[in-house]
Amino acid sequence: MPCKQKAPWRNDAAVQLQKRECRKAERRWRKTKLHIHKEIFKDRLRDYNKIMCTCRQSYFSSIINNNINNSKVLFTVVDRLTNSPIYMTPELVSTERCNEFAKFFNTKIHNIRQDISTSIFTNEPSCSPKPCIIVNMSQFSTINEEVLIDTVSHLKSSTCSLDTLPTKFLKNVFYSISEDILQIVNTSLMSGVFPNALKTAVVKPLLKKKNLDTNLLNNYRPISNLPFIGKIIEKIVFKQVMHFLSINNCLDQFQSGFRPNHSTETALIKVINDIRLNTDSGKMSILLLLDLSAAFDTIDHNILIDRLENRVGISGTVLKWFSSYLQGRKYFVEMENNVSETVPVTCGVPQGSILGPLLFNLYMIPLGEIMRDYGISYHSYADDTQIYMALCPNNYGPIDSLCKCLEQINKWMGQNFLQLNKDKTEIILFGNSNERHRLAAYLDSKSLKSKELVRNLGVQMDSDLTFNSHVKAVTKSAFYHLKNINKIRDFLSKADLEKLIHAFISSRIDYCNGLLTGLPKKTIKQLQLIQNAAARVLTRSKRREHITPILKSLHWIPVCYRIDFKVLLLVYKCVNGAGPAYLSNELQQYEPSRTLRSSGTAQLELPKVKTKHGEAAFSYYAALKWNQLTESIRRAPTLNMFKSRLKTYMFDQAFSSA
Repeated sequence: MPCKQKAPWRNDAAVQLQKRECRKAERRWRKTKLHIHKEIFKDRLRDYNKIMCTCRQSYFSSIINNNINNSKVLFTVVDRLTNSPIYMTPELVSTERCNEFAKFFNTKIHNIRQDISTSIFTNEPSCSPKPCIIVNMSQFSTINEEVLIDTVSHLKSSTCSLDTLPTKFLKNVFYSISEDILQIVNTSLMSGVFPNALKTAVVKPLLKKKNLDTNLLNNYRPISNLPFIGKIIEKIVFKQVMHFLSINNCLDQFQSGFRPNHSTETALIKVINDIRLNTDSGKMSILLLLDLSAAFDTIDHNILIDRLENRVGISGTVLKWFSSYLQGRKYFVEMENNVSETVPVTCGVPQGSILGPLLFNLYMIPLGEIMRDYGISYHSYADDTQIYMALCPNNYGPIDSLCKCLEQINKWMGQNFLQLNKDKTEIILFGNSNERHRLAAYLDSKSLKSKELVRNLGVQMDSDLTFNSHVKAVTKSAFYHLKNINKIRDFLSKADLEKLIHAFISSRIDYCNGLLTGLPKKTIKQLQLIQNAAARVLTRSKRREHITPILKSLHWIPVCYRIDFKVLLLVYKCVNGAGPAYLSNELQQYEPSRTLRSSGTAQLELPKVKTKHGEAAFSYYAALKWNQLTESIRRAPTLNMFKSRLKTYMFDQAFSSA
């Protein structure tokens, strides 16, 4: 068991000085036993505790402010203060153990690739016929020092052990070395070569859950870190490639992973909107959640390069750069001061990289074409793919097309060295409960097992779309974190405490809350109780104090208004060309048949619906709430001005009688 580490704030010079004074006064009192010396000792002890508290608050304030957008660091800090740390026994932290981890991680990917290689599909072509590429990207543009400095300032300050300087320090002195870094970046862009020195990754094993056995290698996931200079080059390349992809519409419209203005929430809103509208029209819906095994790690480099060239239009120096970027990579495992031997990487996109997710999205482009060929709706977020279709009651014929589509998907996966995990692929049905039971029995006869509840991109989805299980899970998680925050609130200033509450509590209340439209008040009330409890922790209010004045003093709008705020924010983005195309297409500008006073007021067409499901669908609910806003809010010239006006409007609505 390692020795207990000294609290960092105790090393402060002021703390050390006051500690010496306190010890000195204590020794004098114990020696003389005089009452006056005892009182002096008490005074020194109070001063010591006061300065200790100040330095402790300053220490945590610094961490919180520097990592306010890094939930992992904040979670680690709170967890370290409120829970017993998990230590590996000394025999588990050694060079031999590092080598075991390195071999395990490498063997896992090798075995998956080996299983795929024995598939009957891998002998067939991995790429469909090449489309006609009209526009090519063959060269990068060199950048100037201003662009470089701006890029570096927006990168996260994460540091890799391979970095010569800590990233925070490098950012502070970047102006003095920017010319040298600029030369490295532009040389890489012009030559089409990614520096070999930046291709090594440091992998650290992370226990998947705290209660798992630390002796089992399978209970760990690899966390990869890359040199910061390499990330600078990647970010420059990412911007230029994304610009090319955007203006040429190369990306799949229904791929929301790692794209500006796209998120798990926008993806789910689209899927749930379609399902609710199906239910409103009396149809059933089938949703399949596909699960891939280590998808980012098994990608074939040759197929990826072929896809960049023949599907996207990457050529010349740019294609050469990507080939260089992928080849010759390696990693080693690091645990404390021990490292493993380096292991070559022969497949997959670099984990922890900036370009990795984008390359994965481009690799998966043909998958969408398969589902479109079968007329089946789909949506993807990185390697999480969901496919869904509508069925008329008692007409199960389209299910045959769905089964054929699944066979084709499985075939394509094998050809592209991706493994579809059939055991973890889930099916859920939506619609009339009696029809659901009949459809479930039919699917069961085809060896397709359906469930009443699934987890989809972090959201618990049930067949009735009540989201009761999701709200219950959010409530449980939020109260757990609020309890931990409450334990350490004496260590923090009110401002820092509020930042933690927003990072741990508000973020959970707000995650995908755009899906909660049209739910009963009793369901939303459970989330409101979380916000109320958080407000009491922050303000140190008593349980019986009326909560409305407290929320008003904090300028926290209630949960039901936060849901509408999220939806209306999405509408504003869609109306002004900054939202996902698949949501923008659900909203139509209102155009009266003849000239009226309502003409030109930026209102939306309200689709006709018949049921509560239809009223809760994004296309209806969003248009309804948007039309209820004043014209001055709808016509706000900027996003920030819209947010400000909308919050003021909702604040007045929520607390007009308070």
